[in-house]
Amino acid sequence: MKTIGFVGQSGSGKTTLIERLIGAFVERGLTVSALKHARHGFDIDRPGKDSFRFRAAGATQVMIAAPRRWALISELHAQSIGLDQLLAELAPCDLVLVEGFRSEGAIPRIEVRGRDEAGPSPFARDPSVIALACDEPVDRGLPRFQRDDVARIAAFIASQLGI
Repeated sequence: MKTIGFVGQSGSGKTTLIERLIGAFVERGLTVSALKHARHGFDIDRPGKDSFRFRAAGATQVMIAAPRRWALISELHAQSIGLDQLLAELAPCDLVLVEGFRSEGAIPRIEVRGRDEAGPSPFARDPSVIALACDEPVDRGLPRFQRDDVARIAAFIASQLGI
């Protein structure tokens, strides 16, 4: 699977850009998956629901299934899982867009910078960053795209990943 990551500060527009890129690639006939890093944990379940109760009782995995959608919740307990292991869990597809996982895995990344971001980037020396998506001029010797220029960013990704 071809994979590209998006990094940037909170509020920089990463999610919006990824959402728009998914649509652009799906329009091209590609199957696209997305992987989002949650720094502070998350819960897709609600107390009182059966699946929540199964997990609370100690189930390592709980699958919730409906006719047109399913979700698998895996409790890792004391262990953690890395980007490469998570990517291996995804069904085969043409492209995976990854948000976050700043320093995990050997994947190319695009840094997304918000309008109000000034000063040096925390990713300035990151060799995995291959392009910038930002509205303000930044001199880093990398290809730079306006954040809303989804067509050009998609074309760049397709060219870089050979899709």
